[in-house]
Amino acid sequence: MATINLVRGMGSFFKECDHPESRWPRCPHDDKIRYRNAAGRQAEESGFSTQEKAKARLAEVYQARKNSPQNQHKADPIQKYSPMRFEQYATEWTASQRDLSPSSLQHLDSLLAHHLYPAFQSRRTGTFPLSPTA
Repeated sequence: MATINLVRGMGSFFKECDHPESRWPRCPHDDKIRYRNAAGRQAEESGFSTQEKAKARLAEVYQARKNSPQNQHKADPIQKYSPMRFEQYATEWTASQRDLSPSSLQHLDSLLAHHLYPAFQSRRTGTFPLSPTA
């Protein structure tokens, strides 16, 4: 499986057949593309009948990623959790934690009840600084 890279960071297109790369333009197999999506995860699409269609889709995805906000995947949770009170957020977060032993849950509940809730219980999570240095 030979891969042809385009502009750095754009992605690549390839075929998963045994034909040599020189025969790809006349090969009946569909092209596939591989790229990084806006969240930074690798994605793959297939079903492109020509290399031009595959390249056009790669260019479309690349432009969309370049024009999107850099931290959109971080902005969505911030928008969701900012209006929540700390107690509500902590309750939701604790419920989402899997594989905690009973002693760990007891310790976490104790920390929340004795240390964090007295100081932050009614405060909205959007008022906390986002970086540790702020």
